[in-house]
Amino acid sequence: MVAALEREVWPFVKNWPVTSKQHEGRSFRFFEQDHVVVVCGGIGPEAARRAAEAVIYLYRPALLISAGFAGGLDSSLSVGHAIKPRHVIDAGDGSQADLGFGEGVLVSFATVADASQKMRLATAYGAQAVDMEAAAVARAADARGVEFLALKVISDTSGAGLPPLARFIGSDGRFHGQKFLAHVALRPWLWGSVVRLARDSAIAARALCGTLQVHTRAAPAEEKGELQTPAEQAQRD
Repeated sequence: MVAALEREVWPFVKNWPVTSKQHEGRSFRFFEQDHVVVVCGGIGPEAARRAAEAVIYLYRPALLISAGFAGGLDSSLSVGHAIKPRHVIDAGDGSQADLGFGEGVLVSFATVADASQKMRLATAYGAQAVDMEAAAVARAADARGVEFLALKVISDTSGAGLPPLARFIGSDGRFHGQKFLAHVALRPWLWGSVVRLARDSAIAARALCGTLQVHTRAAPAEEKGELQTPAEQAQRD
């Protein structure tokens, strides 16, 4: 499982053992529990690609999941709404992954989408939600013949005003929280959006981790008769 930030999946992995491993000169933290491994690679497509390639190389997974937060493009989607898209589109080049099951469209955009950009993405792609990483993880999975699934939860609605997050994301995908807070502290007009973002992110994290509990069991799938991969799920359905 590949997520962007630990805070997105922390309720799910907080009690799991953590292992640090190297891949192509970079260090990654892997949360491991039974048959599930979670890596938080950072924000954005490049960070997601590196994390996906690392977990594929080091763990040889049967299924790769892009998990995390997404912005709503459909006004009917509220904070905490879970989505399992059928299609994942890369807004950068228009490429599309058909997952074979699920509902709707998730579009991956290279930066944090504000309300006006969300409107354009919804119109251009007929998408219900936007993230930054799923298309890159899907591409890495496809290149290595690994089954792929996207599980996302809405953390900001279609019309939500966001504070200026993009400028505090480093080239390595890390979010520079201290610099962000220092910036916000001097700009009282941003305080309301930051408080709302923190509240909604906490709601989204709880909802995401509940969704992940459903899709990842404590025992291996074959022992419980539960079919986990998209191909197996299609056969069962």
